[in-house]
Amino acid sequence: MSLRKQWRELDRSIVPNAPDRYALYEVGDADGNTIGFGIGALPDELRELLAYGEGTNFHYTADAHTVGEPTQIRWELANNKPHAEQLLAEQLDQ
Repeated sequence: MSLRKQWRELDRSIVPNAPDRYALYEVGDADGNTIGFGIGALPDELRELLAYGEGTNFHYTADAHTVGEPTQIRWELANNKPHAEQLLAEQLDQ
């Protein structure tokens, strides 16, 4: 399942404007296929994604190896780390 949010371009310009909060995020390729989900403090996770291609708590989807490079992102803000973990668990269970 995917987040019901609009994709954003995954590039350095989104980092300064990202809310400094925990979030569940979804990474996708240029065609909008989901590569995986992660959680964490959003600006930090965006920096990790841009530098290394994945965040610190990132989970690939089953078909991640059949999709393209990560070029898009969308997120759902969380109230705190346990809430972000709950959102991730819900996505992985779907």
